[in-house]
Amino acid sequence: MDVSWEDFGWERLGDGVGRRRLPGWDATAGLVAGEHGLLLYDTGSTLQEGAELRAQAEALFGRRVTHIALSHPHFDHVLGTAVFAGAEVYGAVGIERALDGDEMRADAVSQGVSDEAAAEAADVLVRPHHAVCGEWTLDLGGRQVLLANVGPGHSGHDLAVLVPASGGWPEVVFCGDLVEESGEPQAGSDAVVSRWPAALDRLLSLGGEDAVYVPGHGAAVDAAFVRAQRDQLAARFGTS
Repeated sequence: MDVSWEDFGWERLGDGVGRRRLPGWDATAGLVAGEHGLLLYDTGSTLQEGAELRAQAEALFGRRVTHIALSHPHFDHVLGTAVFAGAEVYGAVGIERALDGDEMRADAVSQGVSDEAAAEAADVLVRPHHAVCGEWTLDLGGRQVLLANVGPGHSGHDLAVLVPASGGWPEVVFCGDLVEESGEPQAGSDAVVSRWPAALDRLLSLGGEDAVYVPGHGAAVDAAFVRAQRDQLAARFGTS
């Protein structure tokens, strides 16, 4: 697949694999293409942001997004989901209980999203159709990707996506906010800090030493970065 990712402000990570760093909070949206399916990892912080991601995915591949994986239940990663009509939505088991429209709206507004945009997205908040407990393999047509419930950690419901190596490109692991590069990892009230280091161990076991790890915020990193952040979190929270 030879597409001009850069023309749309995306970073190409593999054959049919890329990510965009969204403005505002530097949150990542990932895209994985198979012969028939398109998987989007996270949908942005507003319906407008989601619509922009949808338009770019369609321009790149000439078809609609068929699958969405939500990394965790925070507004800047999920509030754009409603614009992807017909897409099958996946999340870590239990995430639906954490997706509260009123809380999402308040959190978004507190972080600078306009009242109107936050209310519009919260009113049509989409909860996953499929709960991932353990691992779930999706066939996108000539390409399989692995959804892995690796949490809790940054939140109570953290879902990673592993894209196997292909065409000379390395494996790619979309980590969500379990890994952050552009700032110190954020631990809100829903973080399960005692389990966070173990979640990063799981990410490392999935991807291995040669994978590209894509944080929820910031530049792509390697296994050494993830391991160092794991040790920092363990020291910060007094866990092993």
